[in-house]
Amino acid sequence: PELRALGAQPAFAVYRNTDRKGCIATLQANFPAVVRLVGEPWFRAAAAIHAAAEAPQDGRLLHYGHGFADFLRHFEPASELGYLPGVAQLDAFWREAHVAPDAPVAGAGWVAGRDLATLVLEPHPAARWAWFPDQPIFSIWERNRRPDPVDEELDWQGEGALLTRQHDSVQWQAIPQAGCVFLDACAQGARLADAAEEALLTDPDVDLAATFGILLRAGAFVGAQPSIA
Repeated sequence: PELRALGAQPAFAVYRNTDRKGCIATLQANFPAVVRLVGEPWFRAAAAIHAAAEAPQDGRLLHYGHGFADFLRHFEPASELGYLPGVAQLDAFWREAHVAPDAPVAGAGWVAGRDLATLVLEPHPAARWAWFPDQPIFSIWERNRRPDPVDEELDWQGEGALLTRQHDSVQWQAIPQAGCVFLDACAQGARLADAAEEALLTDPDVDLAATFGILLRAGAFVGAQPSIA
């Protein structure tokens, strides 16, 4: 009862209101592509509902909004915007890639000369990827991260997305479904030969060598630490 009486004081109401506004502003900053798609008034109204249900669990507000994409999947006003949760997921991927730990990257030169059949490559800590089977989520997200609008028509089909960070800059690109499956297998500790087999089962026509080259150039894998003389 004492705590309830304390919390009912006007000063605490002001604090709660300020805290809620801070959560809304943080979500707005953390999901820029979503804001651009739906507009600020719609977004802030949705963010207020989410903030009331999920308070920050980490003092670093860059991490706030872990459950926002899932919230949008079940948010009735967003039911006709089926692409919105995927766009929110990629906004979250950008933040995660941005703050992920540093690690050396496995480039083509590092991989060359090794037995690729038995080699196990671990995805880089900053690598984030996802396959969206029914919608061009990556294209929608990528266009809404650009400073200028894009008027080109979208090819309404499934897409894969890969986000990595090299040289302190988050980079992104589309990848095929087989590339996502390949990364999934590598994340589970599979040898490259086994990861390649799973990728080919997903898409027998994929150019696996070209896909692997794309992943290497993007910095999707961890390499060895440089030796110290």
